[in-house]
This record gives sequence, C-alpha cells and structure tokens, in this order.
Amino acid sequence: MAEEMKEPWLNYLALTTVILAVCATLSTFKGGGYSTRSVMSQTQASDQWAFFQSKSIKSYIYEMQKDKLELELKAAGPKVSAELSGEYVKRIDEYGKKIVKYDKEKTEIQAEAKKFEEIRNDAQRHSQIFGVAVIYLQIAILLSSIAALMKKKVLWVMGVAIGAVGIVYFANGFFLFM
Repeated sequence: MAEEMKEPWLNYLALTTVILAVCATLSTFKGGGYSTRSVMSQTQASDQWAFFQSKSIKSYIYEMQKDKLELELKAAGPKVSAELSGEYVKRIDEYGKKIVKYDKEKTEIQAEAKKFEEIRNDAQRHSQIFGVAVIYLQIAILLSSIAALMKKKVLWVMGVAIGAVGIVYFANGFFLFM
C-alpha cells in the first residue's frame, strides 16, 4: 500500500492554524479582562456619583437652613437681642462653612467619578476591538480547517488573509492604533 504524498503547503496550513488559534485564545482572554475592568469601573463610578448626590443633598439642606436663618434674622430686625442675633450669625457661619466643605468634597468626588468613567471607556474600547479580532480569527480558523479537510489551497489562502485582519485587530486591542 503506497502512502499518499503530503502536499508541502499543508504544513504551513497547520502552523498558521495554530498561530491563529493562539491569537484567538489570547484575544478572548484579554477581551474578557477588559470587559471585567469596564464593569468594575462602571460600578465604582456609579458609587462615586451616588456619594456625590448624597453630598449635594446635604449641602442643599444646609443652604436652605442658612437661608431660613438669614431671613428670620432679617425679619426680626432691631427687635432681636444682641445675644440671639449673635447666635443666629454663629449658626449661619457654621452652615456656610459646611456648605463650602460639601462643595469642595463634591468637586473631589466628581473628579474621581470621571476618572473611573475614563477607565471604563478605555476598557470598553479595548474589549470591543479584541471581540472583533476573535471574530476574524475564528473565521480564519474555520476556513483553514475546511481547507485541510478538502485539501483546497485557495480556502487556506482566504483564511490566512482573514486571519491577518484578525491579527491586526488583535494588535490594535493592545495599542489602539486604529
């Protein structure tokens, strides 16, 4: 029984299929990691915005109290004793300081929330690109497999071309050059 002669391009087909499979696996892994980072950053940003909202509510309550005391003091006019007037002024100043404190804290919280949103957006860009890379690489692997079964070199060449696009997307997933 004579052994059938193996065509040399089939060795290259096997090698390119392995390379495409490794890139697809790594792309899936990296895409999943960036997806997780995106979700975690979104959660952290949401937490910061909730914290910002609570500080806004507290600040608003102090503003209302301060305004109320200022109106009461103004309405009382000269009839109010110096001691009571001093107490009003003291309380108004305390509320004013708390308002300034909450405004400063809100600015810091807002900056932190925006930082998490930037991390989320960056992670989403990476994840999406890795996802596209996986699609192209899987199609290339499929074409290479069919080429091996049917021994059709043209299918392998098509798979290599599509795989090259997938590898470009894979590299872009790391560096965002496109």
